[in-house]
This record gives sequence, structure tokens and C-alpha cells, in this order.
Amino acid sequence: MTVRVGVLGATGAVGQRLIQLLEPHSDFEIAALTASESSAGKAYREAAKWRIDAPIPEDVAEIEVGATTPEDVPDDVDLIFSSLPSGVGAEVEPEFCEAGYVVSSNSSNGRMDEDVPLVIPEVNADHLDVLERQREERGWDGALLKNPNCSTITMVPPLAALDEAFGLTDVRVSTLQAVSGAGYDGVTSMEIIDNAIPHIGGEEEKMETESRKLLGGFDGTAIELHGMDVAASCNRIATLDGHLENVWVDTEDDVTVADAEDALRSAEGIDLPSSPDQLIRVFDEPDRPQPRLDRNIEDGMGVAVGGVQETTDGLQFNCLAHNTMRGAAGASVLNGELLAANGYL
Repeated sequence: MTVRVGVLGATGAVGQRLIQLLEPHSDFEIAALTASESSAGKAYREAAKWRIDAPIPEDVAEIEVGATTPEDVPDDVDLIFSSLPSGVGAEVEPEFCEAGYVVSSNSSNGRMDEDVPLVIPEVNADHLDVLERQREERGWDGALLKNPNCSTITMVPPLAALDEAFGLTDVRVSTLQAVSGAGYDGVTSMEIIDNAIPHIGGEEEKMETESRKLLGGFDGTAIELHGMDVAASCNRIATLDGHLENVWVDTEDDVTVADAEDALRSAEGIDLPSSPDQLIRVFDEPDRPQPRLDRNIEDGMGVAVGGVQETTDGLQFNCLAHNTMRGAAGASVLNGELLAANGYL
């Protein structure tokens, strides 16, 4: 059965990526697009300044954009994808859930709420069932599911594989994040050309908290944060797409490079259309992964790992993922597939 879907914030960078992924999707049909009041009432081709390196889908281009309110979305829409700014999302997303819509959201608001599942399907799909508690406590007919921050998504699949095999006690990460993560107007050319910016507001806290929730235990009702200590330093560099991260981990059990690489390669995907066949690709070359060369592995939904080395108490490695695909739009679509597969629509 085809699932009718809507996109909130459809004219923005992540909204456009969502449309790029949803328009050819075998299970989803785009039925509603929303944006700001200034865009409402216009055809999508007029409202959106299309920036994707592929033509705007013709059937989507003529859809009339609505305002971002439940009243502007048809009742027969089964699933909402949200790419709203967090301040707007915090206000609007609960209104959609109260109105009965199920929302798969990329927005950062509410990710650490106890009754909101924060999910990477290949890592912690079981956390989805906290939605039962959410509906009961909030009185919603709808539901709200979050995917994590794009920098968090990059490192957590490798961390999950290593934690399962060897146990993690401490994580240190330094990021080199692409400019697209800030949105089209987020970083000016005069700021970033011939430069690197050693601060991204709020990013470090997101990595430090979201990773512990994603790897935490779930008893069917509550999620207990993982006990590892996480410290992050986040930096913006002049690449367009692809977040590259240098990670150091301390492990409970002794670990060799060979054992670590076997654990990473053994990380399994999940039986959903957008999940990659190979979740983690491990490179033997010491100078890989690189954003320009490796961000599009598995159609942008894989995670690349390289430079695995032993340290005194564990390992050092580099990891890379496409921040607007695996880290944003693709993650939301994958979560939408998980919701559909588990009967939440």
C-alpha cells in the first residue's frame, strides 16, 4: 500500500533533499508540502529556490505549497516529514501530533525528551516502542519520532559496533563538518574560504548527549543513557557535503585493529528500502575516507571508516557520512520506513 506523505519546511535545504528521495520512492507518495506564510499559495517551483544537483521533479513542481499548520494538510496524509527550524518545530510538531499525524522529524527540538524516540534504525530500532508511552502520556493519536544530529549519525554506527564487541567507556571526537550542514545561508563565503571555524553552536552538546541516548538501554518503557563519557570538538571546514570525524575510544576489553575492523564490517543493516546493503565500509588506505571521494557510498546512506589504530586504552579511527543524506533527509526517510514497517501509521 502506498503511504501518502507530507513535508514540512519543504523549500529549505533538507526539505529539498527529502523531496529528491521521496519522489521516486516505491512506498511513499508526496501529497502535501508546507513552508512559511510567504510561500503559501504558490506552486512549489515558484516557492522553492531549487538547489539540488538534479532537476526538480515535474509532478512535485506544480503542487501548491500550504502554510505549516495541520489545517493545511489533507486528512488522508499518513506520514509527515519535518525539516523545520527547531524553534518552529517545537511549536508546530506537537500540533500535528495532536491532530493525529505521525511525524518523522529531522529538527533538533525534543530529541532528548524521555518519551521521544531518537532512532537510527540499524542501531536502536527497538527504541521506537517508546511511542506507546508517548501516546499514553501526551494523549496523542499521532506520534513524534526523531533522527539525531548529522554529526552524531556519522559516528554512532561505528560506536555501536565497537560497543557491542568490546564495550566503550570514553569517546573523544573532533569533527570537520561541511558547510551544507549550516544550510544555504548558514556560513558566508567570506567566513569559510581559506578558513576553518572551530566552533558550531550547540553541536558539541548534541553529539555528547544524543550518542548516549542512541546507545542506551531500553526496558520497554524508558531509555537509560549509555554510561560512556563523550567529549566533542566541532569545526566547520570548506567542504560542501560530508562530515569527517576523528574519533578516539577507550574500551572495556582489549582490542586489536584486526578485531575492530571485523566488528565494523560485521555491522548489519536493516530490511528497509533506504538502509544500505553495507552499513559501514572500512578502508585500508591510511588517507581514507575523504569527503569528496567517499560521501556518496551506498547512495549517501553508508558510513565510511578508515585509519583504525590501536591506542593505549582502545582505538583511534576516522569516519565519514553524507550529512544531508545519511545525516538528515535520508535518516528521516529511513525512520519513516521503520514507522510504516512497525504499524505506527
